[in-house]
Amino acid sequence: MELWLEQLHNLFAGKFSFQKEILEKYAKDAWLYARIPDGVFFPESKEDVIALMQFAHSKGIYVTARGGGRGYVGGAVPAKGGVVISFEKMNRIKEIHLEDAVAVVEPGVITGILQEKVKERGLFYPPDPASVMECTIGGNVATNAGGPRCLKYGVTRNYVLGLEVVLADGSITKVGGRTIKNKTGFDLTGLFVGSEGLLGLVTEITLRLIAKPPFRAGLSAYFEQMEEAISCINHVLSSGIMPSALEIADRFTLKCAREFTKEQIPLYDAHILLEVDGSEAAVNADIGFFENLLKNFSPKRLSKAFGEEECEKLWQTRRLFSMSLKASGLTKLNEDVTVPRSRLIDLINLGKDLQKEFNLTVACFGHAGDGNIHVNLMVDWLQEEKRKQAEEALNILFDSVLSWNGAITGEHGIGIAKLPWWQKAVSQQSRLLHEKIKRSLDPKGILNPGKFV
Repeated sequence: MELWLEQLHNLFAGKFSFQKEILEKYAKDAWLYARIPDGVFFPESKEDVIALMQFAHSKGIYVTARGGGRGYVGGAVPAKGGVVISFEKMNRIKEIHLEDAVAVVEPGVITGILQEKVKERGLFYPPDPASVMECTIGGNVATNAGGPRCLKYGVTRNYVLGLEVVLADGSITKVGGRTIKNKTGFDLTGLFVGSEGLLGLVTEITLRLIAKPPFRAGLSAYFEQMEEAISCINHVLSSGIMPSALEIADRFTLKCAREFTKEQIPLYDAHILLEVDGSEAAVNADIGFFENLLKNFSPKRLSKAFGEEECEKLWQTRRLFSMSLKASGLTKLNEDVTVPRSRLIDLINLGKDLQKEFNLTVACFGHAGDGNIHVNLMVDWLQEEKRKQAEEALNILFDSVLSWNGAITGEHGIGIAKLPWWQKAVSQQSRLLHEKIKRSLDPKGILNPGKFV
């Protein structure tokens, strides 16, 4: 055993482990690849994090931060070993301030729990990743997580007012603040949000909250043809009224959800889920407007949901799409590509073309309102030939998305999974700028090594 492991074990009694079962548990996230770390650290305070980083910096030990382990790209995988630092015990909601409309939290707070706590105070935290009851605010900050409601309300970055960050050398800094408007110097808060644990370790987050919309309603519509659904979506988005969420799913996704949930989900080529929120009078007017708009496209099934309970029933099935696909027995390669909205139909058709060309099942669902569609390649991972076909299909997918001025990741980040396409996705000048920032904040390269920079 390395001497430094024993030193950390003694320095952090009860907070540091190198037991085999613990190492195996923290070796991977929701992606395919795993790498056993040398140790796992469970800090309970910022002082613990400072002490660890001072030690790691002096010894040149790699440190990889981990939130809830729900990432889809291997972002929390300790690619070069070293220490995984799990923030699960730093899970305190320090403050919910009604008048300031802010929450101050530690990184290990579960996103869904925060949402429930602020709702009790009549406030609202909009970002809502599908894994909302498993993912953490710290993980959301690391990846700049989104979700269905980002169409109207924005992504995690839009709600982070300030951060407390422990840097690679163990020094600590606070960036941003507690106010919505703050133009004091560079936007260092924005720099850390979405940085995937490569620039520093976040130990406290100040979040902007808004007033909770008093009412919500939803529409669920099934279409015979995907082209009809996409055309309908384009008309919704140009109607002058913005839904709070606008989702789409294809037939294979619906089929898997039907088998997994045992619900009598209709099997058509496309499904749209639309939601609006606001005052009850405004919501009733908007949902009536959208109902008439959708009827112009002759949906095969159209149903409405009013109020919290009915709407949540619709979303419960939507949040199980990913799990339903996994339950199919095939390995799901979840690609969260984003395209300009005018290219939505091109992206869906590309999925169909890849399915035919490589004899792979391709399941598409996601956030149609902002062009962020999860193109899931369903692969028999035990067959080497199928894995090679999947790699070829991914090359075509990403090349096409980039040629349409899209992005290879809208929510999940680069991590390890998208490393092969990093150089295609970002210009050489931009990559050099990333490297300069990384060297400035982490000159020894000990934070989340083996990733995109």
